[in-house]
Amino acid sequence: MYKKGFILFLALITSGLVSAQAGLLNAKDPEDIGKKNEQQILADNDGPIPYGYVDDRDVMWSKVVWEFIDLNQKINLPYYFPIDTTNISPDRRSLFDTLVKGIRQGKIKDAYTDSFFTSKITQDEIESRLVNVREENGYSDTYNLGAEDIGGYMIKGMWYFDKRQGEMKYRLLALAPMGKDVQTIGVEGVEDETLFELFWVFFPSAREVLHDAKVFNPMNASHPISYDHLLNARRFSGVIVKEENIYGNRSISDYVRGNSLFQLLEADKIKEDIRNKEIDMWNY
Repeated sequence: MYKKGFILFLALITSGLVSAQAGLLNAKDPEDIGKKNEQQILADNDGPIPYGYVDDRDVMWSKVVWEFIDLNQKINLPYYFPIDTTNISPDRRSLFDTLVKGIRQGKIKDAYTDSFFTSKITQDEIESRLVNVREENGYSDTYNLGAEDIGGYMIKGMWYFDKRQGEMKYRLLALAPMGKDVQTIGVEGVEDETLFELFWVFFPSAREVLHDAKVFNPMNASHPISYDHLLNARRFSGVIVKEENIYGNRSISDYVRGNSLFQLLEADKIKEDIRNKEIDMWNY
């Protein structure tokens, strides 16, 4: 299983070998940097690797879980930076800026108020959560929620056992940036570090945008990796905060209260149960 997963990850990387500085070595003037020649344009058929069709009859077992990706952890920093875009090339943006830009340009249409996709959120509603114009004494100040104000991401995904492939798989379904309340930014005496779900994006419909957005590769700057590849390969550290259950999908914090250590232990228990399910399936 692990060998197959490693091979898949290599395929994901090699399929997205698009240089962030195209034409840099052949540029005759700065305007040529980033431009591709006609042969490169014709040969460029790069795109997100499509998901294979999964018949419901092939899913022997499944569980939907919600996880929190803490951007304070080092392994998750590729989703946070860059936060200052004034002195960096336009093809490098944080995951938050990529999602917001995709929504504003109309490339990401499936944005919702919750993770169950019951109510779509309009661009105006999103803007009200990102921008706050405050007037005092005849003067107006504009406060914007930026990438530096995003503390993490909530993701929703399904673990399932595919009996046709004979292995446990994961499919990312949605993600939501977790940010501060824009109404409290700049208010004197208010230091509210509580994070809120700004909006939920249906992941499959955003894959094209996330594939075009490249992440800096510290091992090889000529071969950046896309956000789509990173997320599909689960190249992040996440903590389970909620699972699909009989109690109305209650969160761990709802029944393990006031003790962060016990909440982490409960999250690890859920993760271990999912891992053991694959072994249990082979015992039938």
